Amino acid sequence: MRLSQAFGKTLREQPAEVEMASHGLMLRAGLISKLASGIYSYMPLGWRSVRKIQDVMRKEMDNIGGQEINMPVVNPGDIWKESGRWYEIGPEMARFKDRTGRDMCLAMTHEEPVTDLARRFIDSYRQLPCMVYHIQTKFRDEPRARGGLVRVREFTMKDAYSFHRDQADLDRYYPEVCKAYERICKTCGVPVVKVLSDVGMMGGSMAHEFIYVTDSGEDTLILCPQCGYAANREVATFTKTPAEDPGPAGQTQKPVEKVHTPGRDTIAAVTEYLGVSPALSIKTMAYFTQDDNRLVMALIRGDLDINERKLANFVGTSEVRLASPEELEAHGLVQGFMSPVGVDNVKVVVDDSISPEYSYVAGANEQDYHFINVVPGRDFPMESVGDIAAAREGDLCPVCNAPLVQARGIEVGNTFMLGTRYSKSMDANFQDEDGTLKPLVMGCYGMGVGRLLACVVEENRDEKGIIWPITVAPYHVHLLSLGAASQVLEVAESLYEQLGQLGVEVLYDDRDESAGVKFNDADLLGMPIRVTVSKRSLENGGVEVKLRAEKESMIVRLDEFEDTILGLIKQEFARFSPEN
Repeated sequence: MRLSQAFGKTLREQPAEVEMASHGLMLRAGLISKLASGIYSYMPLGWRSVRKIQDVMRKEMDNIGGQEINMPVVNPGDIWKESGRWYEIGPEMARFKDRTGRDMCLAMTHEEPVTDLARRFIDSYRQLPCMVYHIQTKFRDEPRARGGLVRVREFTMKDAYSFHRDQADLDRYYPEVCKAYERICKTCGVPVVKVLSDVGMMGGSMAHEFIYVTDSGEDTLILCPQCGYAANREVATFTKTPAEDPGPAGQTQKPVEKVHTPGRDTIAAVTEYLGVSPALSIKTMAYFTQDDNRLVMALIRGDLDINERKLANFVGTSEVRLASPEELEAHGLVQGFMSPVGVDNVKVVVDDSISPEYSYVAGANEQDYHFINVVPGRDFPMESVGDIAAAREGDLCPVCNAPLVQARGIEVGNTFMLGTRYSKSMDANFQDEDGTLKPLVMGCYGMGVGRLLACVVEENRDEKGIIWPITVAPYHVHLLSLGAASQVLEVAESLYEQLGQLGVEVLYDDRDESAGVKFNDADLLGMPIRVTVSKRSLENGGVEVKLRAEKESMIVRLDEFEDTILGLIKQEFARFSPEN
């Protein structure tokens, strides 16, 4: 490809809207162009990389028995109503009616369409297990798109779906997909960590995310450097140590007493005022459920924090939101002075850090007053107890008790053990060996193409521009001709033709621009190998060859040029081989 004929252009300055380094580099290098918030066009260079990423995905999916299909973006609402998600998913799903008034939607993911296919074409256990995948457009009306291709509204995803006779077969196959995901990311030059995650709107019994760790990420991870425990903070667990001081013997026999705590509406303020440990206080938060607007009172030890995702999962709702002061007042509750003591007709969820063996400080449901000597189970119900605590850096690992660390990251892919979540609701059954009808057991595996591209650029860059892994680079070689000397132009043209005949992908900068402009664009675009033909290089015996990832260049004689370039290409592909 001749750069003089390329569609698009590079930018000298970074656009003001940029939030992440990869976003700025992709705009400046002309890989993408913004059409609207969270909606981008891929330009020729960017699309070449996208196609290569897709080919990497296809190879790994095919290697584990996947069969590629293609399902529609536009779905009838009926199948989403069958699964129940039509009513569970909020405004992020784009819904509309066709000209006959039939409910339709733009697919955010394809569990419903693929389950519909499975119930049509899978009849017998003899057809199992099987896996199909496609690489298709999705639409999700994100409330706030960010980071270029990291969080968008229209995106391309590789999603795969496996079907099994039973959970044991899914358990066997699931790790194969996880290994394939790790191979995809390694081939593309993106290091990832596999972490436990929330099943979210997908449902199922277990989920993992494949996270690229970066400070610019929006996901919070909890990691153990000692044993390798890794989880999204939404589901991370930790070892809860006992309260610092159980108090005097027999303290749990003391009656509840109301004490004046003027202006002390935080755990820190009230425990300091009363001279007790925060671990011997109860933090009470009030939430409303997203799905049925129930009021839920969540209790946790005062030195811990509530994890709202865990709370939502525990009470069986998609989301929870904090009650406003006005809503609290309407229910006879006072912000900063709440507790379940004496409160009726409110669901109370208690974190398992709170023990009936201790007495606590808790709100008195009256401005400027707290209770002391509050005993769980005696003074309020302990009927709904579970883990609703948020893990933090420094908490103890649930596996080995080493201190946990916190990190940020970007989710590149995810895997779900769906089980029979969709097959039961949509009657996708098969006849087993004994003649009985059983629901298909399903797995689901997604990976964002554009998001992976963004992570490739985020990971492989320097202050000058992109440093492409050769596996997904738009071109292998960036060829530059400097100056207008006839010999320079003749050699450059000859090398361009020679490389093309060898099957080497070449971007040839044949523009009438200064050396500074050409070198700056070469660094910005970041092709793995740069070849420069200039009067000086020819006087020194050949052409200048430089790897983008290295600082030093070398002069290569023309009669050694072919072997040198092919050797470097082989070397660079080996660097990103999942076998190494």
